[in-house]
Amino acid sequence: MLTHETHEFPACFDEHSEILILGSFPSVKSRAMGFYYGHPQNRFWRVLAAIYGEEVPMDVESRRAFVLRHHLALYDSLEACEIHGSSDASITNVVPADLNQILDNAPIKKILLNGKTAARYFEKYQKTKTEAVVLPSTSSANASFSFEDLLEAWRKALL
Repeated sequence: MLTHETHEFPACFDEHSEILILGSFPSVKSRAMGFYYGHPQNRFWRVLAAIYGEEVPMDVESRRAFVLRHHLALYDSLEACEIHGSSDASITNVVPADLNQILDNAPIKKILLNGKTAARYFEKYQKTKTEAVVLPSTSSANASFSFEDLLEAWRKALL
């Protein structure tokens, strides 16, 4: 059953954030946790920790600190939508995110789009001169990319 969901937690960034990473819309687990990439099977935090040579942050505060320490920003392409569980394929009736809150307050030099769904909504609704790069999704549903493949693609984009 489709339910109307709204992005219930803020973008994570500060005045030093240089790279904005956008997902599509928070998963059920992320919405319950109140922060990005909350599903334990999502490889996002493991990939970033490996790139930066750190332990995988496990709770919201350590994840927020990790993002800010590395001058990153996190948000999503959509502010609200109808969605069945966490299925990107079921998304309808979208409300695009207002990225100006980030772009007007942080020196963002590059936008990384975590997967094709994030890219599709970004390209459809966002008008920005900032370079945007589509990366393979870190979701466990993206089984065609091994951890090593993700690590290589994300490392090139982040470093």
